[in-house]
Amino acid sequence: MAKIKLLDSKLLDITLSRLCQQLIENHKDFKDSVLLGMQPRGIFLADRIKIRLQEMTSENIPVGSLDTTFYRDDFRRRDEPLSPNATHVPFIIEDKKVILVDDVLYTGRTVRAAISAMLAFGRPSIVELFVLINRRYSRHLPIEPDYVGRTVNTIQSQRVVVEWKEQGFDEDNIWLFNQWQG
Repeated sequence: MAKIKLLDSKLLDITLSRLCQQLIENHKDFKDSVLLGMQPRGIFLADRIKIRLQEMTSENIPVGSLDTTFYRDDFRRRDEPLSPNATHVPFIIEDKKVILVDDVLYTGRTVRAAISAMLAFGRPSIVELFVLINRRYSRHLPIEPDYVGRTVNTIQSQRVVVEWKEQGFDEDNIWLFNQWQG
């Protein structure tokens, strides 16, 4: 199984700074904006965005975490029972500008499930999607991100793996794995 490094720690830091600048341009003072990290790995990214934006703007942006397990369209099609992650939304999202955060956008099904899960907490004025990696040519639903760290052309047999320090890795890395048999 061959692997290609898409982003290392240094490039990830630069990419995150660029994306936060885009958020600042679009949200200005963030007075009606909130971040929702999608479980499991989007929560690490959402926390980093919050910290970076606070450093850049001195604004304290509310951040929460959203689990989509029971909102997925394949929920009942699995052989083994699913174990959900925690949802923690300590604020009302009614009429807020919600920035949904995830590490990798693949088929779009998790994002669709996240939108359904999010609506249990109110109706936002707008929903934007923030992803580090946008996998092209794999979408099952017409969902596209508003903020993208990097777009990669992938095929079905490839996999994107995100390694966060918060998960116990020595450093942050994002890999593209080619899974072919030979």
